Amino acid sequence: MCNGDRSIWAETIAREGRRGLHQSPGERPSYNRGSLRVATEVVMSIRASMVSLALLSLVFPTFAKDKKKQALPDMVLNAHRVLVVIYPDAGEPLTDLNANQNARDSVERALMKWGRFELAMEPQTADLVIAVRKGHSGGPTITNSPTDDRPVIYQPSGADTRVGGQHGRPPDVTNPFPGGMENRGPRITNEIGSSEDAFDVFLGGMEYPLDSAPVWHYRGKDALKGSQLAAVEQFHKAIEESEKAREEREKKK
Repeated sequence: MCNGDRSIWAETIAREGRRGLHQSPGERPSYNRGSLRVATEVVMSIRASMVSLALLSLVFPTFAKDKKKQALPDMVLNAHRVLVVIYPDAGEPLTDLNANQNARDSVERALMKWGRFELAMEPQTADLVIAVRKGHSGGPTITNSPTDDRPVIYQPSGADTRVGGQHGRPPDVTNPFPGGMENRGPRITNEIGSSEDAFDVFLGGMEYPLDSAPVWHYRGKDALKGSQLAAVEQFHKAIEESEKAREEREKKK
């Protein structure tokens, strides 16, 4: 028993003794095994607390190191071709039937302006697939809207020129299609969903990429609106931070 444990044990015994002085002789406790057990339990409790503190001191430095962990896998950092799609089950409010189409177009323009990626037309030929959906808190919506069908792309505007050859219904990116393959026509529903815009990144090179979990996602109010899209900016930032973390990892090899 160390000096600290002896002092705790002695203090416990002295406290029990002081209580005994104010009791009648018949009520005074005898310092037998019961008293020793109490003192021992106090010492063991303090020892357990000291061990817990020591373990925490070892864990917290690990948390600090994890802050520099690479957030995005190398397959995202090495990607060159990207396909931007609208979530198949996304609905447009009747007051803005082009909401999702405009969001998809804005994301494509922002990606072209960034200059890191080329646009793909099919999920099998894309390294990444980005699925978008405009937020809509509630009210009548139309799903499978024909406004989501893509025309031939040719929009020259400087650095964000977009050229493509797809026309008509976009490619299936999930199986089965939401609502069933036979239910592809437009229909009006009273949808209640999130008011935040959605921007999810999936790995491409497969027939149904949206059937897998996204490798990165972002949600935010009006994140797909404006000249500077918050969702694309955050994706840009995540890639930069992951590349720095990868460089640091390579230096340590």
